Amino acid sequence: MNVLRLSAVVVQVQSLRYTPAGIPAVNIVLEHESQVVEMDTPRQVKLQLRAVAFGAQAEILSRQGLDSACEFHGFMTNARNGKGVVFHIQDFSKT
Repeated sequence: MNVLRLSAVVVQVQSLRYTPAGIPAVNIVLEHESQVVEMDTPRQVKLQLRAVAFGAQAEILSRQGLDSACEFHGFMTNARNGKGVVFHIQDFSKT
């Protein structure tokens, strides 16, 4: 199963663009920071993650202010250029 749910802050939003099929798309960068327990030891976790959204979600996110805290739902896949991974956002809500 490839499902990701992530609480994160929007730290970068690129301009809204359109796919060749005319579908709105936006690339963003998310930042997550939390504390988890690993092997009975608390650990600070901080990461930045490239993400993309399409359709209505892209239109909404393109207007989203930076530092907006949200809970994002979607899936992970390889980046088109084969370098790294990209989080495909299917839904999100402000926290």
